[in-house]
Formats: sequence, structure tokens, C-alpha cells
Amino acid sequence: MAVYNLLKKDGNAKRAEFQTVHGTIQTPVFMNVGTAAAIKGAVSTEDLEGIKTQVELSNTYHLHVRPGDKLIHEMGGLHKFMSWNRPILTDSGGFQVFSLAGLRKIKEEGVYFHSHVDGRKIFMGPEESMQIQSNLASTIAMAFDECPSSVANRNYVQNSVDRTFRWLKRCKAELERLNTLETTINKEQLLFGINQGAIYDDIRIRHAKQISELELDGYAIGGLAVGETHEEMYHILETVVPNLPEEKPTYLMGVGTPANILEAVDRGVDFFDCVYPSRNGRHGHVYTNQGKLNLFNRKYEKDPKPLEEGCQCPACQRYSRAYIRHLLKAKEMLGMRLCVLHNLYFYNTMMEEIRAAIDAGRYQSYKEEKLYGMKSLQEEKSDAKRSI
Repeated sequence: MAVYNLLKKDGNAKRAEFQTVHGTIQTPVFMNVGTAAAIKGAVSTEDLEGIKTQVELSNTYHLHVRPGDKLIHEMGGLHKFMSWNRPILTDSGGFQVFSLAGLRKIKEEGVYFHSHVDGRKIFMGPEESMQIQSNLASTIAMAFDECPSSVANRNYVQNSVDRTFRWLKRCKAELERLNTLETTINKEQLLFGINQGAIYDDIRIRHAKQISELELDGYAIGGLAVGETHEEMYHILETVVPNLPEEKPTYLMGVGTPANILEAVDRGVDFFDCVYPSRNGRHGHVYTNQGKLNLFNRKYEKDPKPLEEGCQCPACQRYSRAYIRHLLKAKEMLGMRLCVLHNLYFYNTMMEEIRAAIDAGRYQSYKEEKLYGMKSLQEEKSDAKRSI
């Protein structure tokens, strides 16, 4: 059983330590997304250790399809397979399944769908999701849920959330069973439940109270950053977080920009993940404390400065904006790799700063300073056709 120690609160912002079988996670934390057990952009496990990554996140659905969770189990589990000895969170596969809207059919027992890789028929329900994640032997398993559209009608959302709650109880029972088996690699695998309800306050609150009664290891808020406004997202956080256990970690799934994270921490969230830093990096967009740079802009063609002055990431320690821009224009993978490393380092460092600010009781002033600084350079438009 994991132990979540709430060390300090600054307003609603939480500073904690989450002790797991694979190490202690300092929160608030940003989990670096490695969909297929690797960060896109040729970033190695050794790189992750060097850029202060605490938690790696992998995708249950994608690993089930390729190379197969049973193969990974035979190889000793995901930690051994990818040579990573720190915590790993695996999502349930639910979001990916439900994003295949034209390829799936939802029933009470689970979801029937076709693989996006080879078209073969696959069935996944709560038990199957738990079995796959148990084979992967991740530190934290996510419950299997449906992620309804934020614009879905109220009746659909209510029925979906009711089914998700029934599925959660099945997930809990199955993971408890799996954790007793002799062949299970990680018998201390944790389970996080997921709150859903689109933008309906009362459905969200009722569901939050329901899942809280199950005494899970942590609680996620799903179904956000899928079309609603930032204001709607922040409102849902203000509505839901007070109805989740304060003594357990709260995870906002798939969010987001640095500003999103700063605002969500202020509302009591302490786990985050998002593909933005790696995806944007692969397209030559890099985060700095003055805002986001687009390296395809011609003004960086002869710029000798690092991506950000004073940054200690591998890219900024050695290479210029001009050189990295050249690599990107030439479609050299090194350019993408350096930008991804910088962006992940920026996010991980920002989380360090957030923890320090909460420790010091100055989170509000830190948040305001950070947001003000990043607004000083608005996102740039490329003056050349993007080539990646």
C-alpha cells in the first residue's frame, strides 16, 4: 500500500510525498509521457534520469497491441523491459479506445473495437484492462472508464458515468485478485479511479463522492482538455477537488500547458501528464520562462544564444538556437531530440519550482510571476513552412 504524506498546504496548493514500491514521488509532479515505453523524439531512459523525470507514463492500449503485454510480462515487466527503475503509471486504455469512435462498440461488459494497427478485433473491459496493466507491472494502474465528450448531452453523460462507476468496482476487485497471484510481478500495484461527468457539476460531484468511498490509492479527474474552455476546466476543478480525499493524490489527466498546470496546482491538483512538451518539441516549439519560441522563425537563423539563458538542460548547455534550427530544417532527428529534452527539462524544473514555492508559503506570488514572465513573449508564427 502506498503512503501519501501531505507535507504542506499553501491555499489549496498541496505539497506531498507519495511513497510507492518503485520509489517516492515528490508532488506536485509532471509525468513524462512515453506512449510505447519510450518518449517520442529519441529520448532514452538514461536521458530521463538526467532531466529530473520522476514518473514515466505509458499507454496500456498501445503496449497491448504492440509488442503485447504478455511479451512484456515474459521480459520481466515494463520496468525491466525499458530499463527504468523509478515509478511508472499506465493509463487504462480507455481514452484510446473511446477515441476510436468509428471502430468501437460499448457494452456493459466492456468495449469491442478494432486495432488501429492491423484492424484485428479486440475486446477490453475492466478485467482485461487490469490484467494487461498487471502484466506490464506498472507502479500505478488506472481504472478502465469511458471518457464522454464534453459536449455530450446530459442523459448520455449520466449513463456513461454510472457505467464507469460499475466498471471501477470491477477493476478494484480484479486488481486485488491479481495482486495475490504468484505469477504477478508487482503485487503492490496501485489503483487510481477516474472522475468523469463532462461539464455537469452535479454529475461530477456525485461521482467524486461515489469513487471516494472505495478508498482507492489515488483519484484522477478525466474528460477535461477535450474541447471545453480553460475557464470551464478550472471551474470543474474547483467543483470536484473538494469532493475528493485530500489525503490522497489528485491527478488531472492529459493537462496541459504550463499555465494550465500552474492554475490546477492552485486548485489542489498534484499529478499531471501531457504530450505537449514532447509533441511541440518535435515541431520546433520550445518553452522558456519568457514564453514559447518557434525555432522555424528566420530570426533564429544566426542566433548564437542557447534556447534559454541559464537553462541546465543538455541542449542549452552546448548548442545554439541557430544550430538547432538548422537541424530541424534539415530534418535531422537530433534537432527534435534536443528540443524534446529541453521541453521536458523545462516542465520538470517548473515542478521543482512549484514544490519549493509551496514549501516557502509563496505559491501565489510564484504563480503570478511565472505567468507574467511567460506572457512577455507571445507564441510566434513561423515565417517558413513547417518541415516536420
